[in-house]
Amino acid sequence: MKPVAPGTVIFHHHRGYGVIVTVNLLTGWIAARFGSEARTLDLNLSSDEIQHADGDPILFRRAPPDRMPQARLMAMVRELHCAGYQRLYLYNWPKPSGMHWRWQLFSGPRNWMQRPWREGWYGSGADYNFNPVMCWGDAPGASTADLVEALTRFDPQGLAQARGRDEDHTEWFAHACDLLLPDYTFSLSWNRDDGPVPEGVPIIAVRSGIRPYDGSLLAWPPGWARLWNHGNILDARSGEVKRFKTSSDASLD
Repeated sequence: MKPVAPGTVIFHHHRGYGVIVTVNLLTGWIAARFGSEARTLDLNLSSDEIQHADGDPILFRRAPPDRMPQARLMAMVRELHCAGYQRLYLYNWPKPSGMHWRWQLFSGPRNWMQRPWREGWYGSGADYNFNPVMCWGDAPGASTADLVEALTRFDPQGLAQARGRDEDHTEWFAHACDLLLPDYTFSLSWNRDDGPVPEGVPIIAVRSGIRPYDGSLLAWPPGWARLWNHGNILDARSGEVKRFKTSSDASLD
């Protein structure tokens, strides 16, 4: 499916050629400007028979787009792991509303508690719905190879810190990709009100219309269980690991 994003040229059977100004991939509504009109027109991708400039129809409901980029990011990270950048990690967690999931890439030491933040290396599905890019110079719908190339140009210093070996995590991540792609991703967070740490990583769908995941259990990533034997808890609202007092120091690995 061709990308649908701000700047995409479209054709409407009543208005002619126009340009998309905003798009919400969760609901299927866009705003577009036609000709010299100053105001934008709200259109529904499911019912308004909108086409790309070359005449290809935009079939939103038949081929719903991703509402968050985590599956595309997983494919990119796996590709970089294969190229020797094994110290690159993907962290996913839900927003407080529970409607969208945040994501963050980080490189260097595998420290889930103190992840280094780099400009452009994080985002949210709430933003992706309106502008489906990663914010490092990539184009909407870019392939895995294109995402790798765009990230390399955008932040070569940050990516250089991912050069090195982390075989345990690389093996776990490749297994996660085999289980989940292209329809699902993982979340390294859960609702503490539901009880203790679940046995497997929570799995979520990356687009609408996908049935709940019912495949094999995905274990938590290497080193994750050790966070809990040193008095750490995960705040599901912020995605941050915090400290609390404990009398137990038994290993959970």
